[in-house]
Amino acid sequence: MVGPFIFFDQAGPAEFLTGQGVDVRPHSHTGLGTVTYLFRGDFHHRDSTGADQIIRPGELNWMVAGRGVSHSERTSAQARSGPNSLSGIQTWVALPDQYEDMAPIFEHHNKEALPIIEDSGVTVRLILGNAYGKSAPATMLSETFYADVVLEAGGRLPLPDNHEDRGIYIVEGSILIAGQEYQSSQMMVFRSGDKITVSAGEKGARIMILGGATLEGPRYIWWNFVASSKERIEEAKAEWRAANWGKGRFDLPINDRDEYIPMPD
Repeated sequence: MVGPFIFFDQAGPAEFLTGQGVDVRPHSHTGLGTVTYLFRGDFHHRDSTGADQIIRPGELNWMVAGRGVSHSERTSAQARSGPNSLSGIQTWVALPDQYEDMAPIFEHHNKEALPIIEDSGVTVRLILGNAYGKSAPATMLSETFYADVVLEAGGRLPLPDNHEDRGIYIVEGSILIAGQEYQSSQMMVFRSGDKITVSAGEKGARIMILGGATLEGPRYIWWNFVASSKERIEEAKAEWRAANWGKGRFDLPINDRDEYIPMPD
């Protein structure tokens, strides 16, 4: 983990023909918040809180599962009307003990709502938490920061030094740290307290910076469930397998109730 971040997944880049796209059927989560952030394309998000939202590049979808939520993510009908592309990142943020059983919530924040920090050759869009004297609007349940950073060739960025855990993922291009070069699709995690400055390579770079405070104790992860104990994982597995929609911790998303992903073997 890097602070509360427990899962990190890059989607694409991918290109689709007319009528094609992504269809992630309804599935369940517990004990985490999902952070969906796109560079290209769109997702039609529906979930069991009643949310029904298109997410576009530069916007934030923040869904806190708490005791249990289900959602689907599909390429929108508008995007499927012609050739379309998809590129983005989804991360999961594990919840502190006191919020594992909270009711699920959903927030969407437009591109214009996310703070921008600019310096010579550097543009930072703050997605979650606080960094560089700015705070993003999403409701945070633990100390966190997460940002999309574009660096021109030779651009330099010091990492925030007010967070215990910090990491970098390279989306595009290359960066230099202490004289060593790192390429796209690599992730670096740094020791607490070290002063870290990143320099972009000769073609520039796009990176995600992330981190925050470590949680109170270890987290277990199985399929889409995160919990502070194995017992909580087993309870969630049993309820999703039972498929008693709306009668226990899980229901199916609004306007997307005809199918779902069953429990893996």
